[in-house]
Amino acid sequence: MKKSVRRAVIAGNWKMNNTPSQAKALIEEMKPLVAGADCDVVLCVPFIDIPVAIEATKGTNIKIGAENVHFKASGAYTGEVSADMLKEAGVEYVVIGHSERRQYFGETDQTVNLRTIAAVNAGLKAIVCVGETLEQRELGYTETLLKYQTKMALTNISAEQLKNIIIAYEPVWAIGTGVTATADQADEGNGFVRAAIAEKYGADVAETVTVQYGGSMNPKNADELVEKVNVDGGLIGGASLKAPDFAAIVKAASK
Repeated sequence: MKKSVRRAVIAGNWKMNNTPSQAKALIEEMKPLVAGADCDVVLCVPFIDIPVAIEATKGTNIKIGAENVHFKASGAYTGEVSADMLKEAGVEYVVIGHSERRQYFGETDQTVNLRTIAAVNAGLKAIVCVGETLEQRELGYTETLLKYQTKMALTNISAEQLKNIIIAYEPVWAIGTGVTATADQADEGNGFVRAAIAEKYGADVAETVTVQYGGSMNPKNADELVEKVNVDGGLIGGASLKAPDFAAIVKAASK
């Protein structure tokens, strides 16, 4: 991390887990464990959990995010939720383009870009996910792919809007598999993302952008990962469902 120029952010991504009552119980357990953290703490929760999560985190340092957002403000899009809806509900962050959305629900680089624009225009902070598959890595396309995905996601995004965007490098081969990129691999991937931002906006701007690592970050490897200069926190999956594990990662990022 490089806290002198950019903020470290630990964001939990609950995915499709926790009913509203379970969400409230988990947040109540987390609150004292992450109070006073020297990093931003975010929980991105299922849509159904947002109201109870907003209520449970009032007056705390925990911010609430959503896991997806549509790119239109309204219309005949059954099952979708707009950025304005999220904003009015009290949501501050939203995850966009997670590999599971890309894999299972047809998300593309183009729709990731449209959702990102919609989110920042509504005043939300976007956590935009990029990452390569194992096959792409083995073929030597990691740098090319990460730079392409990053630049595509940021199409028509101004340097001013970029202040409300976080990029999360999530190697697809390390999500939910128990396999974690080494600290050096994570730093390298995040570095490719930062290089893409530098190519588009300049090095000075790129230095200010928070780039998270997300790929089975856990209490055992968090310290080593966040020590890397390009790893500005993490987008946490499974470990965000256990209060002690999530708190340990927050503690690592608070050093």
